[in-house]
Amino acid sequence: MKLDLNYLNTCFGNLFEQALLHELLEYGHYVEVEQGKTLVRTGGYIHQVPIIISGSIKIVRSDSEGREVLLYYIGELDSCAISLSCCLDKRQSEITAIAEEPTQMISIPFEKVEEWITKFPTWKQFVFKTYQKRFDDLITVINELAFHKLDERLVSLLRRKSKQNNSTVLNVTHEELALELATSREVVSRLLKQLEKLGHVKLARNRVELQ
Repeated sequence: MKLDLNYLNTCFGNLFEQALLHELLEYGHYVEVEQGKTLVRTGGYIHQVPIIISGSIKIVRSDSEGREVLLYYIGELDSCAISLSCCLDKRQSEITAIAEEPTQMISIPFEKVEEWITKFPTWKQFVFKTYQKRFDDLITVINELAFHKLDERLVSLLRRKSKQNNSTVLNVTHEELALELATSREVVSRLLKQLEKLGHVKLARNRVELQ
């Protein structure tokens, strides 16, 4: 899709000043990402910063053995603090970003990130708010890892996915949940069956429905 000023005003008119919208029109690129696509992997270089229009992207951290832990989601009118940081410092990515659902976004060249901070007050505010939101998300993850049992973390993860996708029906496999919780599929399957017996979820193939 070719960007135009009316579309950018509809998406970001309440977020960014008009001068910035004109630069978004000149330098931004509209991108559609299918569900499950990996946008960046750990160790890669980030050359574009996304601003999400619709959909969501999950940000995970993985170790050398392939185990993952979910850090946070980015959704509508949101961006990735780690992507911003990597662009500003010109360093390798420490995260993997995967489309949680079909996602539409505006992609911003990395060289504009720092330039716009000094040029546009609304962009500077957007970047600072993005960092604050991601800091809050990471504090939540640390609290869950430190103080909550795995069954509580699973329930929390399902609720976060439900809120992010705006749906009580989650198209997700037990393996995917296990990866995000850094545990085994067998453990997640057992915990989900317990939750189903308690009436908290309804299970189907590659689907979990919150009750």
